[in-house]
Amino acid sequence: MFVDSHCHLDFPDLAADIDGVLGRMHAARVTHALCVSVNRQDFARVHALALAHECLFASAGVHPDQGPEDDTSTEALIALGRLPKIVAIGETGLDYYRLDGPAPWQQERFRRHIRAARSARKPLIVHTRAAAEDTLAILREEGAAEVGGVMHCFTESLAVARAAMDLGFCISFSGIVTFRNANELRAVAQAVPLERLLIETDAPYLAPVPHRGRTNEPSFVPLVAAEIARLKGLPLSEVAAASSRNFQDLFEVTL
Repeated sequence: MFVDSHCHLDFPDLAADIDGVLGRMHAARVTHALCVSVNRQDFARVHALALAHECLFASAGVHPDQGPEDDTSTEALIALGRLPKIVAIGETGLDYYRLDGPAPWQQERFRRHIRAARSARKPLIVHTRAAAEDTLAILREEGAAEVGGVMHCFTESLAVARAAMDLGFCISFSGIVTFRNANELRAVAQAVPLERLLIETDAPYLAPVPHRGRTNEPSFVPLVAAEIARLKGLPLSEVAAASSRNFQDLFEVTL
């Protein structure tokens, strides 16, 4: 049994064939998936998918790549976090990759998400790119350890992973771990304890080898688990069971 801890099934690439996507997902023994919100205007369709399909969960949040005009209040996030089948707050975090240094509006929005998560008692889904130091600092300052969460699509160093785990966060690996040039990330995946590890697709992006370049989907997440099993010298079934158990414990759901 596998669980895709992070995907975007409402995106047009996948939504147009949702029955096929879910059928292939179940055929690959991927029993559940978490559909992650990236902005406020599309939240309704993310939530509708989760309500319509027993195998899906959803989150509520605004991705850091969304501009300052795409904003939401702490109170609004709290209200969304209390809706049925909403299991997390996010995707939130910091992304300086396309910015000229830190953005105060992005940092403040991240803080509001953390405050909402603490109030709603929901874990956080955190995105960080070119901003690891500030991401960790804000998580500490805002008391994110009270609710924990997941560092999604992890591509940072082992030191960053350890700092996040010290705050009660899981580390989630995507198809990037299968890429030929990802040796440093593979070393991190090998070192992260099995009890703190999640697997994801981030579909429709980052399809794992041998599907790289194609539209990604939840049925491919066993390939991520297989690479981690190879790195750790473990049976695939052990990685599948542990990552599913970690998902269940973190998001307080029954699979």
